[in-house]
Amino acid sequence: MTAPTPEPHRPDSSSPPQPAWGYGPATPPPSPADQGATHSAWGAAAPPPEPVDVRRELRDGALCALAVGVTGVLLGLLWLWLAPRVPLLTDGGAVYLKDPEGEEAVGADGVFTLVGLAFGAVSGVVLFLVRRRGGMGLAVGLAVGGLLASLLAWGVGTVLGPEQDLAKAAAEAGKNATFEAPLRLQAKGALLAWPFAAVLVHLLLTAVFVEREDEPGGEAHGQPQPSA
Repeated sequence: MTAPTPEPHRPDSSSPPQPAWGYGPATPPPSPADQGATHSAWGAAAPPPEPVDVRRELRDGALCALAVGVTGVLLGLLWLWLAPRVPLLTDGGAVYLKDPEGEEAVGADGVFTLVGLAFGAVSGVVLFLVRRRGGMGLAVGLAVGGLLASLLAWGVGTVLGPEQDLAKAAAEAGKNATFEAPLRLQAKGALLAWPFAAVLVHLLLTAVFVEREDEPGGEAHGQPQPSA
């Protein structure tokens, strides 16, 4: 009598395939789309940078330069008020310094520089409070506006100050009389005090208080960081 031969085991086609070595059900690898979604969900992927609007940068820079430039009138009036006067003496033919060892001429340059630095710092702070976004256009406009304001202040101070024509001023003063020398800016580097202070203060405030979109970290983008 022959023993019955058992039929070979045939797996059910409806059941999921079992992986080798018994490590659990096989899982297909995630697709690239799923990987990108998971990557973005944890906040690790930074959004693409926004394109620079050149037209808006130029407009903002021009408006900034114009607004800062017109305030140079205030600097000119303040320089005219605070700058020390240089006394001159005329004998009817020649003009001499009444105090040859005086430092009034140097004091005028120092006053212009110090007041220009103060105006530049204030303009940098005001621009930051008005436009916290910053940008290259604003920085360039601030520098150009500060230089224009310095030039305008120089012109206002010299025009509204004492007579620029020494011969005419001496003739009007008379023989052996004392009169004031014209207000002049000997050190032309003082014109850069305003734009230098304005740009420096604005860049420092922007670097300290404005969050950069390209900085790594989920909190900058409002996304939590995954725990280790």
